[in-house]
Amino acid sequence: MADKAGPLDFFKALHGAFSETLAARRGRADLIDGLLAQAFGSFEGNVEIQAEGMPAVACHKGCATCCTLRVTATAPEIFRVARAVRSVSATLKQRTGIDLIQRLAAADQQTRGLGEEARVALRCQCPFIVEGMCVIYPVRTLACRGHAAYDQEDCVRAAMGELASIAFSGPHLTVRGLVQNAMQSALRDAGYAFGLYEFNRALSMALADESLLAQWLAGVDVFAEALTTEVSLAEMASTFDAIKAHPT
Repeated sequence: MADKAGPLDFFKALHGAFSETLAARRGRADLIDGLLAQAFGSFEGNVEIQAEGMPAVACHKGCATCCTLRVTATAPEIFRVARAVRSVSATLKQRTGIDLIQRLAAADQQTRGLGEEARVALRCQCPFIVEGMCVIYPVRTLACRGHAAYDQEDCVRAAMGELASIAFSGPHLTVRGLVQNAMQSALRDAGYAFGLYEFNRALSMALADESLLAQWLAGVDVFAEALTTEVSLAEMASTFDAIKAHPT
């Protein structure tokens, strides 16, 4: 979100950029990489602009306090993480004995079908946290990138159920939402499944069946069973259309 651009202008500009990438790379192997390079770059650059002059967030390397929350992600994010897991899982298992795919399967069984509150109460840590570190950090989801807080002690207390709410970074939440929604809107217009999916379930599906990527590229909603339902696809589509139709 550039200095003088409001949220609507930012959404429209991003939607246009994503749409151009989808058109230029349709059918190409680098479609997902192109989309996510735009998404992650836009998020990081614009969070820095919007957070200028505000307190620094407390998030730092080695802190995984919030990594018990439910994560939702788009299909491109899920496929990119699946590729990363396949590339590192064998080496990690050989060096440390940790089986990422087995960990994910166990977490999926524990968390499948749970809403946000139930997931928080369960306190099931993300399967990709190893010795306090995220082993998929470079390709982590927009949901993970957009969740940032100002007080680590408050995060710990909240994770233990001792605190009902904490102060999150508004710029992180806002920019994450705008980037994610703009990408979803562009995906929808290009004929791709554009929903948000429960991360553990959808990623388990992607790792179990490598053909899902080709099916998704053909327009199939391959992660439908993992679709989150707090906001329906119809409601999202209506909102996207209203924003695109709004005069600048």
